[in-house]
Amino acid sequence: MSARFVLQRYFGRQYLLWFVVFLSALSGIIFLFEIAELMRRAGGRPDVGFDIILKMGIYKLPETIERILPFVVLFSGLFTFWRLTRSQELIIARAVGVSAWQFMRPALIVTFTFALLNVSVINPAGAIMNARYKNLEMHYLDRVPTLELTGAGLWLRQHNGGRHYLLHADHVEMDPLRLTPLMVLIYDDNDAYLGRIDAPAAVLENGQWDVPDAWINMDQQPAEHQDDWTLPTTLSLSKIQESMAAPDTISFWELPRFIRALKTIGLPQTRHQLAFQGMLSQPLLLCAMVFFAASFALRMNRRGGVMPMIIAGVLLGSFVYTLNNVVNALGANQTLPVILAAWAIPTVALALSNAALLHTEEG
Repeated sequence: MSARFVLQRYFGRQYLLWFVVFLSALSGIIFLFEIAELMRRAGGRPDVGFDIILKMGIYKLPETIERILPFVVLFSGLFTFWRLTRSQELIIARAVGVSAWQFMRPALIVTFTFALLNVSVINPAGAIMNARYKNLEMHYLDRVPTLELTGAGLWLRQHNGGRHYLLHADHVEMDPLRLTPLMVLIYDDNDAYLGRIDAPAAVLENGQWDVPDAWINMDQQPAEHQDDWTLPTTLSLSKIQESMAAPDTISFWELPRFIRALKTIGLPQTRHQLAFQGMLSQPLLLCAMVFFAASFALRMNRRGGVMPMIIAGVLLGSFVYTLNNVVNALGANQTLPVILAAWAIPTVALALSNAALLHTEEG
């Protein structure tokens, strides 16, 4: 076993240690804030106990981990390289011919491996847990109607006057919202089937579903025809779009199928395409944070410089994270193409971080 391999393995262990420390610390802090916020929202609701609040906080934890990953990588890289510089271990490594690119390799390998693990394992598990979190949130806190999309079309739930209505359509047109063809299944509060309504189409206007040429079959009676049947609703186009299955509740592996289903029935799929491309580009962003961390840490004086490093790291991470969110928002609003919105900031950050490290090394 070569000395350089032993040295790189040592650097890798150091980085992995601080990666786990910062991941655990930041996740724990945000978890406590989430619990406090959920308790505030649940105030005055006697049916929401602390066990439910705790369960909701745990279900939201994988989403929290995904959001803070750039900061975890940046801070763990900064701290690892600073400690190695302060203890003069990097100076010794340089003396035996190890360049900055070589002692960064273990950190890049750990970061890239965790990014792949996040995409392939954490994200699918987190999608399931986030979906459960949203169900609990809907049931105990928000109580908003929900919409489900499957390969068989659109399913929409609503509750009116002691009855549950399940609306189904194979195709959706937007502005105004038009469902074609329409099938409505009707149940009472005990989930007993009452009947169904079939129609060529339904249009959402003025707080109600306008259903022309409807055939109503209730209580196993012969079907009755109505030229214009209406169903009052609290739904609006914006509520339906917001309550549609969010990208963070869908596994990375299921997103392509879901996007195809959205496209088939005519619903917008921009947010889901952006989420899919964002997961693909995440390893670039995380590796860029490692390069930024190295370029900052190697500039520091062996004596002091800790506070400026921390401040610079916080500012840099916040700037890149915020800019990435802004560009993603532009992509979600279709101001920018999805590919550009998802890949622009990670690619530019990786290029700039390499340039910064190269400038630090070569002067």
